[in-house]
Amino acid sequence: MTQSQPSRPAHPHARPDAQPEPALDLREKGGPKDGAPQFSDKRLFMQLTAFGGCRDASALGAALGSAGADCVVYEELGDPTGVAVLAISADPERLATGVRRALQSGPFASLALKPELAMIGRTYALGYEPRLEDWLLDRPRRVVRDPAAPWAVWYPLRRKGSFARLPRPEQMQILKEHGQIGRRFGDAGFAQDVRLACHGLDKNDNDFVIGLIGRDLAPLSQLVETMRPTVQTSEYLDRLGPFFVGRAVWRSPEAA
Repeated sequence: MTQSQPSRPAHPHARPDAQPEPALDLREKGGPKDGAPQFSDKRLFMQLTAFGGCRDASALGAALGSAGADCVVYEELGDPTGVAVLAISADPERLATGVRRALQSGPFASLALKPELAMIGRTYALGYEPRLEDWLLDRPRRVVRDPAAPWAVWYPLRRKGSFARLPRPEQMQILKEHGQIGRRFGDAGFAQDVRLACHGLDKNDNDFVIGLIGRDLAPLSQLVETMRPTVQTSEYLDRLGPFFVGRAVWRSPEAA
């Protein structure tokens, strides 16, 4: 006679009559393609690390050759010795190993870390992207590696909790207003954006990291200004910044 397996204890907060929850689906979801929805469990992680005390930014690129990730080196506009490294990888393990080692050695060893400008996030989809994997993996690399667009403004933001309680259609309408402004600047060749989610990744509990990339700096500033009166910025943002403003002086020669 076989013994029955012991029953699994119920969760202490579960209602006695609760139905089983559906399995979690953590894949990114895009718009339909050939009549079928798109899904992907791939995404990029992007990490910005800033330093002060750098007198020769040109020496930093060679030290990143062993990092195992795509990298961009920026000179900071507001600090004559400020620099930052944007590291990009689909595998966060590379950020925690190869990139971490590279940023402690060689010319980086004598630099002063600026922890207040540290940012990290992951690419994500809203559910309507027509080319999902390009949006998650390829487009962000193209934008930050474009030699014709050296200027960058990177900043974190946190929304108010009241935004998360809005009905999904109302949220999407608010985000659409932002998206339309960004698309106008992008279509005109003034700015491209990189949007990263950083829930649970940011030490200050921010929700997103935004990168604005362009050929000239003024349009990036004007894009931020144009966003100010939108419903999201004027009513649903809890905090914005600090801002890192820099100009790219080195990029990985090829995908790492």
